[in-house]
Amino acid sequence: MATLVVADYMVIGVLMIISSGIGIYYWLTGDRQKSTEEYFVANKSMRVMPVAIGLMVSYLSAVSLLGVSSENYVYGTQYAVINVSYGLATPFAAYFYLPVFYKLNATSAFEYLEKRFGTAARLTASFAFLLQLLLYTGVVLYAPALALEATTGISSSASVIGIGIVCTFYSAIGGIKAVLVTDVLQSLLMLVAVVAVIATAAVNTGGLDRIWQIAREGSRLEFDNISPDPTVRHTWWSLTFGGFFTYLSLYGVNQVQIQRMLTVRNLKAGQRALWWSWPMASIMSLTLCFSGLAIYSKYRSCDPLEAGRISSNDQLMPLYVMDTLSGYPGVPGLFVAGIFSAGLSTISATVNSLAAVILEDYIKPLWRVRGKELSARMSIILSKVLALAVGLTCLMVAFLARFLGGLLQAALTIFGVVGGPMLGLYTLGMFVPSSNQKGAIAGFVLSLAFSSWIGFGQPKPPIPRLGVSTDGCNDTVITYHGNDAESSIHASPPYDSRIQGNYFYLYRISYMWYCPLGFLVAVVAGWAASWLARWIFKEDPAEIDPVLLSTIVGGTSAEKTNR
Repeated sequence: MATLVVADYMVIGVLMIISSGIGIYYWLTGDRQKSTEEYFVANKSMRVMPVAIGLMVSYLSAVSLLGVSSENYVYGTQYAVINVSYGLATPFAAYFYLPVFYKLNATSAFEYLEKRFGTAARLTASFAFLLQLLLYTGVVLYAPALALEATTGISSSASVIGIGIVCTFYSAIGGIKAVLVTDVLQSLLMLVAVVAVIATAAVNTGGLDRIWQIAREGSRLEFDNISPDPTVRHTWWSLTFGGFFTYLSLYGVNQVQIQRMLTVRNLKAGQRALWWSWPMASIMSLTLCFSGLAIYSKYRSCDPLEAGRISSNDQLMPLYVMDTLSGYPGVPGLFVAGIFSAGLSTISATVNSLAAVILEDYIKPLWRVRGKELSARMSIILSKVLALAVGLTCLMVAFLARFLGGLLQAALTIFGVVGGPMLGLYTLGMFVPSSNQKGAIAGFVLSLAFSSWIGFGQPKPPIPRLGVSTDGCNDTVITYHGNDAESSIHASPPYDSRIQGNYFYLYRISYMWYCPLGFLVAVVAGWAASWLARWIFKEDPAEIDPVLLSTIVGGTSAEKTNR
């Protein structure tokens, strides 16, 4: 297997230096980070386009570069249907949820929950968010390590540590401005990496249409699965509904994305950033889907996993690059830089957002209990210390990510398990005026327990895979089935659907349903528990400040509130 050369390492090194340099630049310029408002929301001075790009790359991370391509290679193109849900969810996030956060003008999205449901709701939800983001970041940080491990032989531990330290450095000293500006550079490198894969395959096979034809011959093209069975992994129903609620939980109530949208001057600018991020995210997602077909065009007759060249399908893309582009010094390095960029963009957002949440939701309230207020200088110092601590914690979590399975499914499972209940909690607050603190917390905790149970409960049934071949491999391939060895694998064994019946039903449900199910349980249980609490404790419904309600149910508009 080919490995990186000096020119490749130089390209990767330049990326790291530029990213760190951007952090230093914003540390030394502007208002020199004299307030947490500048550090966390850039004094609302960011332009729409960098924020839109930041919204896109924080979601389509290294998990997407490696996971979406391997998804289409291994399971076919049905996953591409999820892009329909992005378009459906964008107006809901832009016009029903986002205005409420602009009315509050708070750094932490969880401040809303305190004003609506009290301190207990705020702390419960923010703690769940901390765990969600740390788990997800572990997956994202481990993904670039896979790229290095598959191409250079450097241990994944060294990769995780190197990427994590650089990211933590520029995020901690540069604040949200450094995070968003580096996102622009990193998005370009991500795009270059994916386009390089597709262009190379097009040249080698005879054009884009030939890649499509090969995918059809290999049964990789599937867009018409409309099965209503929730145990079928990817269908129009699971991808549309599941994708809708997952996207809404990320762009409607997630601290990372809300904080980014609050860096522009007003609500209309934030809504424009969100609208712009949608087509960019879909274009990148569909390009990644096609890159999986491009990779299949090369390995259709000699699957690398069956041939023993790689240990995980998530290593397909970096292997392809080394097999096809290693003769051009620096080009593989550019690709690996793109993988690193995707990971850096997501981790930097995590570091900045979690530092904001810990400061605003935990440290400042503790200070107020003591009858004191944090000074601006002390707040900035604590923010940077927290960013450093979060980055180092992400490093430790990353070493556990290898036990979470395939990158794409692991990431979306984490999003769904916590994102669904979180979306339900905010929805109760903004859209159900009759909900109260006791009911909202009860619904959230119950939903979180239910989602975690079906999301992480074991054992889960094997995932049906499309057939692969090793007929075109030059060397004899050995695979072991019990005590017998066979010297040639012509295709993966057929999947027996009867195996599903041996597993607990809820463990068989597609991971794409975790988020909508969690949302549904949180809303229904929260509403019922609120009614029950009023009946038991004989409480009259509290009067809700219109600022805390979505405009669709009688809340005030952001423009009116700001006036």
